[in-house]
Amino acid sequence: MAEPTVITRTMPSLLTILENQPIRTWFGVGGKAKRMAIPRSLAELRACLKLDPAAKILGDGANLLVCDRGVNELVIALSDLNKGELAAFEIGSVGPDGFATVQAGAAAHLFKLINVTTDLGLSGLENLAGIPACIGGATVMNAGGKFGSFGDYVVSVEAMDRAGEMHTLPYAECKFNYRHSHFCDAELIITAVTLRLVGDDIATVKKKLKLVTDYKRSTQPMAASSAGCAFKNPTLITAIAGVADAGQRISAGMLIDKAGCKGLRLGTAQVSEQHGNFITADKGGSADDVLAIMRLVRRRVAEMFSVTLEPEVVVWGATL
Repeated sequence: MAEPTVITRTMPSLLTILENQPIRTWFGVGGKAKRMAIPRSLAELRACLKLDPAAKILGDGANLLVCDRGVNELVIALSDLNKGELAAFEIGSVGPDGFATVQAGAAAHLFKLINVTTDLGLSGLENLAGIPACIGGATVMNAGGKFGSFGDYVVSVEAMDRAGEMHTLPYAECKFNYRHSHFCDAELIITAVTLRLVGDDIATVKKKLKLVTDYKRSTQPMAASSAGCAFKNPTLITAIAGVADAGQRISAGMLIDKAGCKGLRLGTAQVSEQHGNFITADKGGSADDVLAIMRLVRRRVAEMFSVTLEPEVVVWGATL
């Protein structure tokens, strides 16, 4: 396996472009990036986009599956590998209104920000405990679960377009919805997010953090190599007898379980026996196996319930 090597050094600053670079994902499988850059500033991000305006943006890799053959486009990594302004965050004091403002770069890690704000008695992000993501990725997909969604705490978002121009979008323009936002469809790269959290008693916030964390550990395969929920929870177009009425959003995991897929294995990939909507990959496994089992699960659910599951996981280099 060839080691990453520097093939380009470009202005400004010390931005480097690496070749044959592994693309880090929480599945732990998949191909490499032909070229990868890790910008630390807006200027370096702008320089990356000049090199390849069609570059792919990599966050923490928590909601991503990369096909085994990898990708040819430049991959711009905005993750906690970054140092500098894109990974920094600043936390304000609680004001007279009881709220505090938090400004976080897109490459800052959600887990770290949850821990820091919880220690300060700032409430909100503890509801997202156990969700692996950088701030940019959490914003794009409106990451969340049983206890709330990231968009609930957003005030505004700073983003760069593919031409290198900056934009500020207030909350209303972000169009947060279930596992979706304006940024899923727009050619905008999130660079920073402003959040508003509630000042609270530290012990109370930490108690909620423990509650959410314990719930995740008891219901999800937290230690396994997966991207979290593989599919979005569908809203039924027609009623399913004994399950739910039309118009209701129901659990994708429940449908997968009822379709007899829980515990199903194909090669190095498996539907979790703990939670039907989690697909796990063996160490040293194949992304193609993960894709194959996702396709099989979708087909079985469609055949049994006439429901087409939409992927929550983003796939690079292949389609479901």
